Amino acid sequence: MNKTYVITGASSGIGKALTEELCKDNMIFAGYRNEAKRAELERMSSNVYPFYVDYAVPETIKEASEYIKSKCKRIDTLVNIAGCVVAGPVENINMEEIRRQFNVNVFSHIEMTQHLVALLENGRIINISSMASFGIFPFISPYCASKRCLDMFFNSFLIENKRKIKVVSIKPGVISTPLWGKSVEENSKYESLRKGYEKEMEYIIKNAEANETCGLDVNEVVKVILKADSAKNPKLSYTVGGDAMFAKIVSGLPQGIINMLVKLGIKARMK
Repeated sequence: MNKTYVITGASSGIGKALTEELCKDNMIFAGYRNEAKRAELERMSSNVYPFYVDYAVPETIKEASEYIKSKCKRIDTLVNIAGCVVAGPVENINMEEIRRQFNVNVFSHIEMTQHLVALLENGRIINISSMASFGIFPFISPYCASKRCLDMFFNSFLIENKRKIKVVSIKPGVISTPLWGKSVEENSKYESLRKGYEKEMEYIIKNAEANETCGLDVNEVVKVILKADSAKNPKLSYTVGGDAMFAKIVSGLPQGIINMLVKLGIKARMK
């Protein structure tokens, strides 16, 4: 075996593509939530060790980390991919859903890192953030805030830690991934989200459904992950896709101008 990886969210999208790319020559601990995906991960290679974890259920994080620690003594790279999208106008979003957003996209990654940190000595952590980290996009503010929060926490970890662990943030634009379909399904059960914002929420749903098939190919993100993983001194942040680069540039403008541009953009798209 060349290296040992822990990949969360390995059963679909970016995580699945990355697992398929790495599993021939490396030991892969592949996280899944849907039990039906376990057999599919096992079929990839005898080098793949699936483990169940539901980032909305904290006790499963400890159980998963204990399983990983029982199978290996060192982790070269932890790739945090698992996540979700909570959407809706701020005034209507259920507070429990906002808490779930941060539990899944932020706190769970921190907790998994804490459990595995002793095995990551001289290794690296690669977080799949988002172009949403560059600013607030209307009606997905919990998602945007969670990705910014993830970047801030792990940048502090990078500065603080004495284990020589490198930390990288990958910020893709819109990617063709099942995440979008899952987010529509999860958020559709909250009818109260639409109250007073029916037209806007219809637009958000259609946009999410289009993203699932029209976004950047997941393998473009995999290429950047592999680049960051193999680099002796990786950059702190990699932006993937033209839309993500545009978001990065716009994020340097005064907030008032950003808000005006976003409002004009939303208005134009909903005509």
